[in-house]
Amino acid sequence: MKKTLIIGASPDPSRYAYKAAHMLKRFNHDIVNVGIKQGEVAGIEIEKPGEIHQDIDTITLYIGPALQPQYHDYILATKPKRVIFNPGTENYELEKLLDMNGIEPVEACTLVLLSTGQY
Repeated sequence: MKKTLIIGASPDPSRYAYKAAHMLKRFNHDIVNVGIKQGEVAGIEIEKPGEIHQDIDTITLYIGPALQPQYHDYILATKPKRVIFNPGTENYELEKLLDMNGIEPVEACTLVLLSTGQY
């Protein structure tokens, strides 16, 4: 299973990050929730960005391009194999930075990837 770090995690059930956390858990993926909101999602506390997790396969983004620059160093230090840019999070500058650092940028929807067996 692919351990996934969710950037933009939210305890709000109407948010796609919330839905993704629950679907990832349903498909038996370990998750790490990172965001600015307090609380938990899918039984996992939401962390502030800070602790660098060294065992992350995938980061899935649920924050827009305007908020992403403050996470660039954090993402690079985490060294995931790939970063999924969910709809509305696409960012050519970050995708180029990831590519230069050997991290695969993927423009896709985490929910669709999971539901179609492509995750």
